[in-house]
Amino acid sequence: MSARVKAAIIGTGNIGTDLMFKIRRLSKRLDLVAFVGVDPQSDGLERAAALGVATTSDGIDGFVRMPEFAEVRIVFDATSAGAHARHDEILRRHGKRIIDLTPAAIGPYTVPPVNGAANLDEPNVNMVTCGGQATIPIVAAVARVAPVHYAEIVASIASRSAGPGTRANIDEFTETTARAIEVLGGAGRGKAIIVLNPAEPPLIMRDTVYCLTPDADPAAIEASIAAMVREVQAYAPGYRLKQQVQFERIGDNRPLRIAEMDGEFTGLKVSVFLEVEGAGHYLPPYAGNLDIMTSAALVTAEKVAERLTEAPLA
Repeated sequence: MSARVKAAIIGTGNIGTDLMFKIRRLSKRLDLVAFVGVDPQSDGLERAAALGVATTSDGIDGFVRMPEFAEVRIVFDATSAGAHARHDEILRRHGKRIIDLTPAAIGPYTVPPVNGAANLDEPNVNMVTCGGQATIPIVAAVARVAPVHYAEIVASIASRSAGPGTRANIDEFTETTARAIEVLGGAGRGKAIIVLNPAEPPLIMRDTVYCLTPDADPAAIEASIAAMVREVQAYAPGYRLKQQVQFERIGDNRPLRIAEMDGEFTGLKVSVFLEVEGAGHYLPPYAGNLDIMTSAALVTAEKVAERLTEAPLA
């Protein structure tokens, strides 16, 4: 076993705290040595201190002053798109590798089963959004069988699992996810919608993916989607198809009007319905949106750490 890589988390809300527990319970390569926030009363900071992790409530400036800062090589940013720009500038100046869990998208988009090995030498990698992590693999699975003219995703998450950072970044969420559907998913045009579901008791994350392709083989598309679901389940076991993939042929007699593309289209409409149940490491299982995001970030960081130590696991 190679030496473990020192890591830190900036952001002590739901995402950062869930990530803290995942690193401590699941990581094979990372040692979490610092947890950084701005609210001295946050539950995350209190839990970190109880676990013996060094903490500061003075934000990035306090982190730089911590004795642990010098030995940290990987930093997870679980704050907001606005805050990440400054964090990125400071952390790069000190040579830290950054795993960005905000929708800032300063670094290249990264979704583990789609391009997980492509950006491991980048100073900053962006984990898109929770909706992107859940749906982009499906768009990519369809695209490797047939061209995707248009892809639209709807991510529905429990209102309770959306903290202030998520709520403040709704616009960035939709823009970043839509763009990543095109860049990583391979869609000619992408659209993203997020729904904060206030239902009580809270419902787990649900995602709907619609893809429009030229006439293609439904069996091949379904097989590709099933294989992709298994790849995601390797690090997010609660990820699953809610029901069988649905297909609808759109003919010349009733073409599909897509306002975003200002045109009418024919072909094959593919509808995929997903749900994501969280592992319950910090929040209840309904918070699958947090679970898939932190799970993807951890998998990516493990690969970055492997690259830094240049010693692959047996």
